Amino acid sequence: MVRLLRPFGRAVTYTRLLHLFVAIVWPSMWLFIEEAWWTWVVAAAALAPVGLVPAMRTVEGLQARLLLTGHGHDSLGTDIVVAPSSSWRDRGRLVVWLEARLLIGCVTSLFTVQLLIASVDLVSAAFGGEVEEGVLFLLDGHQWWHVLLVPLALATLAATVVGSGRLITAIALRLLGPSPAERLAALEERTDQLLERTRIARELHDSIGHALTVAVVQAGAARAAGDPAFTDRALDAIEETGRAALEDLERVLGVLRESERPVSSRPTLTDADRLLESARASGAKVDAELTGAVDTLPGPVSREGYRILQESLTNVLRHAGAVPVRVRIAVTDGTLGLEVRNPLTADIPGPGRGSGLRGIRERAALLGGNARTGPDRGDWQVHVELPLR
Repeated sequence: MVRLLRPFGRAVTYTRLLHLFVAIVWPSMWLFIEEAWWTWVVAAAALAPVGLVPAMRTVEGLQARLLLTGHGHDSLGTDIVVAPSSSWRDRGRLVVWLEARLLIGCVTSLFTVQLLIASVDLVSAAFGGEVEEGVLFLLDGHQWWHVLLVPLALATLAATVVGSGRLITAIALRLLGPSPAERLAALEERTDQLLERTRIARELHDSIGHALTVAVVQAGAARAAGDPAFTDRALDAIEETGRAALEDLERVLGVLRESERPVSSRPTLTDADRLLESARASGAKVDAELTGAVDTLPGPVSREGYRILQESLTNVLRHAGAVPVRVRIAVTDGTLGLEVRNPLTADIPGPGRGSGLRGIRERAALLGGNARTGPDRGDWQVHVELPLR
């Protein structure tokens, strides 16, 4: 019993009924002027050209979201489109929707009004009162048992209210829902969002991981050295790396907060000196060689190349420590080549290395390039080639 009464405790049950009544307001007003059955035929015919107007889909979609799905808070609201009609298929679906809403609204209003009148007449007939002529059925005489039919009339009224609301909502989801093209566009947008989240997570891993690694290595080296001058240099390096990481973090948070606004460009390989100096300040003996014009690289290639170099140097500092590192960056006619080599140590396969190498391979694959990582002639090698197109 409680389950049967539960819909009447929800506001959406009554807003759905209101939605159906709104559909028949203007034809009902016409009936005051001309009481004829063909009034409804004319009303139905007038809805056809109205449904061909693209903006009507927005109007009907907003009404449906507001009144049929619980003021837009219901999860069903996201399945009702409020964009204007973009194809004849959408316009056709909207015409069918308008006709169905008018028909169901007429039937629902007739039954609800007549069932209310019938309930009152049944009580009146049982106690000898006057009875009006109803459309659904006529009462013959005044019988005491007429009052026993009141619960049946009220139950039918309740079923009409709930059933018609659920029916019009199901039809709205079918006819006002997204078309196949809109579903595909929504899926592509969702995919782009997931890719953007993955990219942001990868950037945070690279940037913050690099900063923390440099800070840990510098702090440990300063403590071991016991040299005030070296300690000052180490603190300077930690400060510079920390500031750069904070800038990256602020930029990423800006992307998350305001995705529609442009943000400052990400670092590129033209900023590689900052990474090399940071690695040198951490004790690594970096031998860098650059061939070609780095400043002419396409933006995506230069940005991803910077992150790959950053992750490679971070892995060296984290797992090999202050060792000689050879960095080669070569820009040819159609390819960016990037190689980082350092002496192979027993710590290379240590914890945390898998995610960094996986990130390097993912970045290379994203641009159609390839990455080779692993031991090579006594060294640990990261070799990446990225196409410039």
